Formats: sequence, C-alpha cells, structure tokens
Amino acid sequence: MLELNVWEMLLRATGAFFAILLLARIIGKKQLSQLTFFHYVTGITFGSIAAEISAQVETPFWDGLISLVWWSILTMFVSFLSLKSKKARVLFDDKPMIVMQNGVIVADNLKKARLHTDELTMLLREQSIFSVDEVLYAVFETNGNLSVMKKPAQRSATKVDVKADVTMPGFLPTELISDGKIISENLIELDLTEDWLLKKLKKKNIDSVEDVYFAQVLENGSLYISLRDSTGE
Repeated sequence: MLELNVWEMLLRATGAFFAILLLARIIGKKQLSQLTFFHYVTGITFGSIAAEISAQVETPFWDGLISLVWWSILTMFVSFLSLKSKKARVLFDDKPMIVMQNGVIVADNLKKARLHTDELTMLLREQSIFSVDEVLYAVFETNGNLSVMKKPAQRSATKVDVKADVTMPGFLPTELISDGKIISENLIELDLTEDWLLKKLKKKNIDSVEDVYFAQVLENGSLYISLRDSTGE
C-alpha cells in the first residue's frame, strides 16, 4: 500500500508540475509578477490548488486539474476585461491614490487607502526618505508600493544639471560569451558579428573563446571579460 501511494504521489506531483508550468506560461508574466492585490491573491490561490493536487491523495487529480484550468481561464478573462475597460480595471485592481500633494499629507486619501502616518513614514524610509518635508507628491500604488516625487531642492543632480556628458550609450550591456561559448543570438540582436568579437578578444591577447568564462559588451562598445583562470577553474 505504501509503494502504491509513493508512485501515485510522484505521478500527481509530476502532472501538477507540468500543468502549472504550462498554465503559468499561458497566463503570462503580468500575473506572475503580482502587480496588484488581485494578482497577488490569484497567484497564491493558483499555487494552493497545484499544491492540493500534488500533495493531497484525497483530492481527485482530475477534479483538481479542472479547478486549476478554470481558475486560469477566469484570471485571463478578468485580465482581458481590465485591458478593455477602465471601469473594470478600477473594479478589479483599484486605482492609485495621492497621499501627499504639494508637500502636504492628504488625510482623507490616507484613510481611504487604510494607511496611518506610521505606515506612510515607513514606506518613505524604505526609499531612504527620513524627512516627510522632502516629499512633494506621494502616490500609493495598486500593488501597495509608494511612488514619490521629491521637492526640487531634494532631488539628486542629473548629468544635465552638472553639464556632464549625456551621449546616448551605443549598446545595452549584454552577455556575449558564457562558459567558453559565444551566444550567437545576442550578437545578432546587437547587430554584431563573431569576427568583431574575436578581434576584440585578440586585442586583449585572448586567442581562444574557450578561455573566456564570461564576456559582456558594455555601453561604450568595450568588453568586460572574466577568464576561466580567474574563476578558479
């Protein structure tokens, strides 16, 4: 009897694993990133159903799988409605709320968001803001985070402010070599060639790509290189 249960649980866990993997891909990244309270709750429920299928022998496998699939369909339906209708978006996801305006705490909105001043100051401290006087606007987002706009005098100076070089970067830093192998798709995406890469390595006295553990093209077109020897291999 014990052996039968072991094999059954292995099969159930395997089935639940691939089911949740497939459904997670179908639902998409937005759901999995838990952007709002709705996404957070549905994400927890999604995982709970999968756990019930894989761990509870009393739960019929196909009944649990149907529940998981139906929950996914409902989630996608709600996401579709939210995409098409602003009213539905507010209904399911709520809307951002201004809790500080022109440097003043908006007490009514703070109450609507069910926040008290201690929580507000805590959220500010999480952004390294210890004085409320630094804040011009603060918006309580639908995912529970606080977005802050500081007063002009409290903002960090930008390169434009100090008249520094603001030339646009030539490249997005991207991995080109991993564990001695060239990542061809990244070269193609950046409109670069293997010949260009090999010449760059040659200039650094590296004759073989296999000697490179990791290489990344930087914003200015130069290469960051970590050799195998430096990793202790």
